[in-house]
Amino acid sequence: MTVREGLQSSRRVVVKIGSALLTNDGRGLDLDAIASWVEQMAALKQAGMEVVLVSSGAVAAGLSRLGWERRPESLHELQAAAAVGQTSLVRAYEQFFERDSIFTAQVLLDHDDLSNRERYLNARSTLRTLMGMGVVPIINENDTVVTDEIRFGDNDTLGALVANLVEADVLIILTDQDGMYTADPRSNPDAELILEAAADDVSLDAKAGGGGALGRGGMATKVRAARLASRSGAHTLIVGGRIERAILRLFAGEPLGTLLTASQKPEAARKRWLAGHLQMRGQLTLDEGAVRVLRQKGRSLLAVGVVAVSGRFSRGDMVVCVDREGAEVARGLVNYDVRDASKIIGKSSDEFEALLGYKDDEELIHRDNLVVS
Repeated sequence: MTVREGLQSSRRVVVKIGSALLTNDGRGLDLDAIASWVEQMAALKQAGMEVVLVSSGAVAAGLSRLGWERRPESLHELQAAAAVGQTSLVRAYEQFFERDSIFTAQVLLDHDDLSNRERYLNARSTLRTLMGMGVVPIINENDTVVTDEIRFGDNDTLGALVANLVEADVLIILTDQDGMYTADPRSNPDAELILEAAADDVSLDAKAGGGGALGRGGMATKVRAARLASRSGAHTLIVGGRIERAILRLFAGEPLGTLLTASQKPEAARKRWLAGHLQMRGQLTLDEGAVRVLRQKGRSLLAVGVVAVSGRFSRGDMVVCVDREGAEVARGLVNYDVRDASKIIGKSSDEFEALLGYKDDEELIHRDNLVVS
């Protein structure tokens, strides 16, 4: 089975939509197009998939609402435009998803949220909770207070980081071109559509072009995004958002757009990433039952199976799990800092709130953030 043929069995999908599409090249929000994309994403959910939407367009929508024909140079004006545009953008999505009785949630992130370990785990837990409730998270860069996206336009990168965060099987980048070409089709009539390539193919760099007036990205940012997404095993599809029912046709196996494939499966990629963290911040000593559960059943590590804690670690740090003789059993990202972990070891999760005054996670280390040695 080819990668395209296997798309219909995807468990989790991230869809990223660009500014030029959303605003019909600057003429205000294209509500008909948004309605169509939402209808297609709703169909994916009805097919049993979890969907996360990464949406550009806040700045572009704000420019249109404010009547500004050109993108201003002033950072504060751009941030003001983002604040104005974000409300109408989210309102449009909410309105159309409600037609299929699907709730949405606005989530504004910046790159610090995904690079700081504690905030990474917080964001991941929130998104997992929303998806578990059947809610579609609508994610955008927090343009009003951060400068990265406004200066460089890297919501393609944000889409890839979100794909990593939620362990998506596929990242779909909807753009104003039909896909990626061997050269810029706007200036080269001989350019040919690239149907499939490996995300890490270095020859793609020379074929990527620049961005348009509204968005700041181009194919170069999309290639970089595909490489980021591939680190967690996600494939990337770059496809024209104006192609009729493009999303559903992709999942039906049609050869639309450009498929940039990951070299390894999501689970293997994530385990490799975890195993590669050499800097351990602490150690958890496990009882015989916990060792058996991790090695034989592949479950999460619960606090009740931990007998001792050492080191100086914060939530999200890498720790090593050992048996009573000190032999390594596993390693993973811990959900509680050393002070709180010391209070809950040997205890049931039902006791966490009484012991700590709060309860974040049931597990000390979730199985998705754990690799057995």
